[in-house]
Amino acid sequence: MPTIHPTAVVSPHCHLAPDVQIGPWCVVSGNVTLGPGVRLLGNNYINGEGGPVAIGARTIIYPFACIGYEPQDFKFAPGSKTAGVVVGEDCLIREHATIHAASNDHTPTRIGNRVFMMVNTHVAHDGQVGNNVVMVNGAGLAGHGIIGDNVTLGGNAVIHQFCRIGRLVMMSGDCAVSLDVPPFCMVNERNRIGGLNIVGLRRSGMPRDQITEVRRAFRDLLRRPMPRSRVVEELRRRAALGCNGAGCPPLLEMAEFIAASKRGITPGMGKPPRVGRSDGQKQGSEEEAEVGVED
Repeated sequence: MPTIHPTAVVSPHCHLAPDVQIGPWCVVSGNVTLGPGVRLLGNNYINGEGGPVAIGARTIIYPFACIGYEPQDFKFAPGSKTAGVVVGEDCLIREHATIHAASNDHTPTRIGNRVFMMVNTHVAHDGQVGNNVVMVNGAGLAGHGIIGDNVTLGGNAVIHQFCRIGRLVMMSGDCAVSLDVPPFCMVNERNRIGGLNIVGLRRSGMPRDQITEVRRAFRDLLRRPMPRSRVVEELRRRAALGCNGAGCPPLLEMAEFIAASKRGITPGMGKPPRVGRSDGQKQGSEEEAEVGVED
């Protein structure tokens, strides 16, 4: 039978696994499902009134974290139905973290498995966060953003709405992006990729010869201005040849990510920055600056 502190308020519409623990002063309302081993440590607010909230097994939620409340979206009418929130298994959601409900009625805001959201982190409405993601204190994902698996966001790193962050990306603290970040890259300043997440690639178990091919591709194709069609074509060609003709899946992953981009790709260090010059003219064309290419 669930353990519920006497000061907690739990709606009769909630579905609780037998070993759930709900600490003091928690408020769990509406259509909320708490999986096996879920622990709410105290002063947690889980809102399933507008749409369902599901918390996966063994997830631990620390004081003052809030999940499932209405999206911060001017187009969303208060009281409207929402697809809610789904949080995966084995997540750690620390103090004052917030996860907002979807702004639609068909696809929930989704957090993957083994996600670590540290203090004051935020996932906005309709966000999609992959597995094994770490969001360091103050990091935030805006509405409709997508974060791939095994991504690390440094402290106060922020992602603009509708942006995509590829698998195994690492963002340094205090960085911001308003463009898509290709898989395996490191963001070291605002809208700028400075290299590859080599440590992350090695830890992921990627073979050494594939890492070598990814490094060559980054050096040749992502550090300087080049038409996007040429970048995608060359990545696909190299992916097919790969390591001694055996193919290289990570290069194909990069190619398809870049080909699918709607916002443009964060440029490398060798590309023109989006800053004004002393004569009032932009340095490099806007198209080159945003995606490093001319389609």
